[in-house]
Amino acid sequence: MRCILPSLSRHQTQTTLLSTAASQPSYDAAAADWTKTIHRLCAADRDVDRALRLLDRLRLLRGYSPNSLNVSSIIHALCAARRFPEAHHRLLLFIASGSLPDERTSNVLIARLLDANLPDSTFRVVRGLLSGHPDFAPSLVNYNRLMHQFCCVGPRPQRAHGLFFDMVGRGHCPNTVSYTTLIDGYCKAGDLDSAHKVFDEMLENGVSANSLTYSVLIGGLLRKRDVEGARSLITELWATMDAEEDVTVKIGAFGNLVDSLCLHGFFQEVFKIAEDMPLQGPAPAIDEKSAYEQMIDSLCRYGRSHGAARIVYVMKKRGYVPSSVLYSSIIHGLCIESGGCMRAYQLLCEGSQWGFVPSEIAYMILVQELCRENDLSKAQEVVRVMLNKGGVDGTRIYNIYLRAVCLMNNPTAELLNALLHMLQTGFQPDLLTLNTVVNGLCKNGRVEDALKVLEDMISGKFCAPDNVTFSSIICGLLIVGRSNEALDLLLCRMPERGLHPTVATYNGLLCGLLKLHLANDAMEIFRTMQTKNVTADSTTHAIIIQGLCDMNLVEEAKRFWDEVVWPSATHDHFVYSAILKGLCRSGKFNDACDFLYELVDCGVIPNNVNYNIVIDGACKSGLKRDAYQILGEMRRNGLNPDACTWRILDKLHRSSEKKLPIFVVETSDAQRMVKT
Repeated sequence: MRCILPSLSRHQTQTTLLSTAASQPSYDAAAADWTKTIHRLCAADRDVDRALRLLDRLRLLRGYSPNSLNVSSIIHALCAARRFPEAHHRLLLFIASGSLPDERTSNVLIARLLDANLPDSTFRVVRGLLSGHPDFAPSLVNYNRLMHQFCCVGPRPQRAHGLFFDMVGRGHCPNTVSYTTLIDGYCKAGDLDSAHKVFDEMLENGVSANSLTYSVLIGGLLRKRDVEGARSLITELWATMDAEEDVTVKIGAFGNLVDSLCLHGFFQEVFKIAEDMPLQGPAPAIDEKSAYEQMIDSLCRYGRSHGAARIVYVMKKRGYVPSSVLYSSIIHGLCIESGGCMRAYQLLCEGSQWGFVPSEIAYMILVQELCRENDLSKAQEVVRVMLNKGGVDGTRIYNIYLRAVCLMNNPTAELLNALLHMLQTGFQPDLLTLNTVVNGLCKNGRVEDALKVLEDMISGKFCAPDNVTFSSIICGLLIVGRSNEALDLLLCRMPERGLHPTVATYNGLLCGLLKLHLANDAMEIFRTMQTKNVTADSTTHAIIIQGLCDMNLVEEAKRFWDEVVWPSATHDHFVYSAILKGLCRSGKFNDACDFLYELVDCGVIPNNVNYNIVIDGACKSGLKRDAYQILGEMRRNGLNPDACTWRILDKLHRSSEKKLPIFVVETSDAQRMVKT
């Protein structure tokens, strides 16, 4: 009979199943239905928790003992949900309760648990299965995988070697993978003698070493800086690769060799291999282009993009062209390396001859670096290369270029020229384009040009402005001291457009007003924020406090903290730093200490920057004892002095040494503390 009806809900399914099972004379038939239900919940519904609850109720009400299929369904479902620790734990519970899966299922479950890369947990499961099934033996593949994980995590080759002996004791014949895994583990652990012993044992037992085995041994020799020994083995590696038929093993061996050379800094050996291609024999052991690309990939990953460009040069002499992905990777790496953007541009020009177009990320980094170098003509050429590529978003390409232009010393003219050229070539600027132009103009003091762009946007020639547009122009007006116009934009022009200033807009305005020493206007704007229901954030409070302190209005800043900031509970380390800096600079060192201690008493833990400000204030006042007292408070509150802390104290001692020639040097916490 069927215990599950399609019209029933999941909860009804379980209830019906249990009630039916209680009245069923055939336990085997009910057990078969329970197995199907658990499997469906795990595999189809992906609801392993419901399956576990059902299994627990069956065991409680019917004394049901899970079979291999139940165990397999639940463990597979837990692994599919990436709940590997729970999967290991559940399988151990099943084993302890006597619900042992059969040998075939056990091997399948071990293989599934090995995907978690948790060798200790998987080894405990294996031991549990072996204790329940004395005649059971995990498969050779599972042994090799578990050995590999022990050799990689730690590494712990001794544990892997123990598994190796257990594998032999259970009747398995180790293969090349088994021995190579052990050799790799010992090489990674730096135990080259043991690696050679395993290698000799491998040959004595009649197991042939493949090219991957030799590459692993070469990696161990390179780790020990045994260059001559590595070179002799490289010769044997080429000979083995010539005779080997498995292409995947040869590719893996070559990749492992190149990675080992790059990892340990033997880049000249990589270049020598590239120049000596093809490898040994009348025909290359592996595809030459694949070998070159492997070298490029390894060199780029280890930060040697100039070396990768050298491999490209060798490739071209041999008639090969690297893939676009690798070529973009080289350009990307060269731009990151110091002084590499010119070489990256040269590669781009060479690549454009055979149709190469960089990826968007490589393009963005390249134009940014060229603009930082103020090499505008080359940056424009890169833009042309990108625009000539079919199917690209020209507006996006220009947006990336405009953001890069803003990194130049004086980008004003090029911002306007690029915007004009964009219109002439038929690409319509979007809001991001115009905001980038407006922001760049304002930061360079060209507010009039920015206002013209704004008027064009308002008149409908371009898309309508938003809060970002107005915020940029407001900040630009304040930079040149035109505070009245900035206030007019905020209070009149923005509401006319239906725009409501955000806290970021207000923060920019407050910062500009306070830099112009317009404290009254700034506080009036802050009150306007409150009436407009714009909630001030920590940045707002930090800007106001810092601005007041810069104008030597420290008492007003303290009052603002007491009456506004502290009651609002909106404050962070930047706010604390602003107050502490203001107090220390105005000579109120004791007040700064009191403020710091009050924060701690209120449950606030200041960070290193806050403590460093006060320590610096003590040092500048010559209060050495107070500086070290604050250092002690810092440690008592669970913070360790950082490099900045020690530099501050070092300056204090250097100034003391100039005044007092007699001193005693003591060491505490590996730092020099000078006592006069």
